[in-house]
Amino acid sequence: MLLPRVISLSTDRNLLYDGTRYIFSSHHLGGLSLNNTNNEEPSSLQKKLLPRHISFMAMGGVIGTGIFKGSAETVGIAGPGVIFSYIFAGLLLLVVMSAIAEMATIYKGKNMKEFIREAFGERFSFVIGWLYCFMWLSVCVIEIIAAGSFLQYWMPEVPLWLLSLACAAFIIIINTMSVGGYGEFEFWLAGIKIAMIIVFIVLGVCILFGIIPGTNSPMLHNFTGNGGFFPNGWTAIFSALLVVMFSYGGSELIGLTLSETQDAEKVLPRVVKSFILRVILFYTLPILIICGLVPWNSLNEHTSPFVQVLTSAGLQGAAHLINFILITAVLSAANSGIYGATRMLHSMAKDGEAPAALGRLSKKGVPINSLKLSGIVLIAGSMIAYLTQEGLFRLLMAVPGFVVILVWISICMAQFKLRRTYPHEPGFKVWGYPYITLITIFCLSLIALMFIFDAQNRISIGVCLGVLFILIIYSFLKFRTSNKRTSS
Repeated sequence: MLLPRVISLSTDRNLLYDGTRYIFSSHHLGGLSLNNTNNEEPSSLQKKLLPRHISFMAMGGVIGTGIFKGSAETVGIAGPGVIFSYIFAGLLLLVVMSAIAEMATIYKGKNMKEFIREAFGERFSFVIGWLYCFMWLSVCVIEIIAAGSFLQYWMPEVPLWLLSLACAAFIIIINTMSVGGYGEFEFWLAGIKIAMIIVFIVLGVCILFGIIPGTNSPMLHNFTGNGGFFPNGWTAIFSALLVVMFSYGGSELIGLTLSETQDAEKVLPRVVKSFILRVILFYTLPILIICGLVPWNSLNEHTSPFVQVLTSAGLQGAAHLINFILITAVLSAANSGIYGATRMLHSMAKDGEAPAALGRLSKKGVPINSLKLSGIVLIAGSMIAYLTQEGLFRLLMAVPGFVVILVWISICMAQFKLRRTYPHEPGFKVWGYPYITLITIFCLSLIALMFIFDAQNRISIGVCLGVLFILIIYSFLKFRTSNKRTSS
C-alpha cells in the first residue's frame, strides 16, 4: 500500500522531519511499523565503535610518520636527549586527553568540537573546526607521501608522486566502509605497527647488548660518543618540540569518535589512562634503541631510521619486513586522518558551520560528501611530491604541528571555562584543576610562539596564519549574517 506524501507542515508527533522530507516515526499502528528505513540513508552517525576500536584508532593516528620518519629529524636536532622532548610533550597531551574525557562525562553524545562550541560559541567553533580539518588533511598528505617514499625502497625507478597517488586512492576506498568495518580494519592496521614497535624494541635491545650473534654491538658507545647525550645542548630539546608536536598530533582524535562510540562517557576515561603511557613508551623506547645502535648524526631523512638501524646491524632481510610494516603504519595514520577530517566536516555541517551537503550520509553511515571533498584534497596533495622533494617533510610537518597546538589550547580553555558551569559532578576529572590546566595552556602557548619565530618554519606558519586570518574574518561575516536572518 502506498502512503500519501506529506506536503505541509504538521504538528503530529508521529511525523518527523529528516532535513528533506517528513517521515513516519517508529510508532506502530496495529502492530505494523511505518518507519521502514531499509532503503533510506541514515540520519545520524552509527554507534558501532568499540573501546578497542577507539583506542587503536587513536594509536593509529599518533604512531605514523612522526616516529617512523620524523624521528630522524628530531634526533638530528637534539641527539639522544630528544626523548625528554617526547616525555614533556606527552605530559601536555595527558592533560589535553583528560580534559576531553572529563567533558565527555558531562556532555554525553557530543564530540570535541561541540565542547568548544559549548564554551565559546559558534564563531570560535567554526574557526577551530576548519583549522582541524586543514590539519588532518595536511597530515594525510604527509602520510601518503611517506608511504610512497617507503615504497621507493623497493621501486626506486617509480616516481614518488605516482606511488603517493596510489596510496591516496587506497585510503579513500577504505573510508567508504561502514564505521564498524572501518574500525575493525583500523584496529588490525594499528595492531600491526604496535606489534612491530614491540618487536623492534626487543630486537634492538638484543643487538645493543650483543645477544644476537653476528651483529655489530656498539653497547653504550653511541650514547657517550659523538657529543654525548645532549650534543647540541639541553636547549635543543625545546627546538625538537616543533617536530614532536606533529608526532603527537592525532591523539585527540578520540574526541571525534564520541558520536560513534557505545557508552562513550564510560569508555573514554578508561582508554585515556592507558593510552598516554603507551604513546610515550612507543616513542621514547624505539628512539633510545635507534640512538644506541647508530650515531645520532648519521641518520638521514630519506629512509626510515628503523630500516637504517637494521641495515647497519647486518639484518637486511629484517629491513625488508620492517619497510613493509612501515608502509602499513603510515597508511593507518592516513586512514585515521581521513576519518578525523570527514567526521569534523560532518559535525560542522550539522551545526551550520559548513555547507549542509557535507553532512549527507551514505547508506553505510559514512559522511560521503565530506569524504569526496577530503579525497580531492588528498589526491591533489599527493602531487606536491611531483613539484618538490627537498625539505618537503620539514615544510609539511610544521603545518599540522602548529595547528594541533591551537586545537589543544582550545580544548584546555574549553575545559577550564566549562568546569565552573557543569550541571553535575563529572565522572572523571583533570587532576590539579585549575593550575594544571593553566600551566598546560601556558606551555602550549610558548611552543606556539616558538613555531612562529622559527626561521625554518616561516613558509608553513605563514600559510597557517593566513588561513587562520581568513577563517576569523569569514566567521564574523557568516554568523553576523546568520544572526540577522534569525532575528528577521
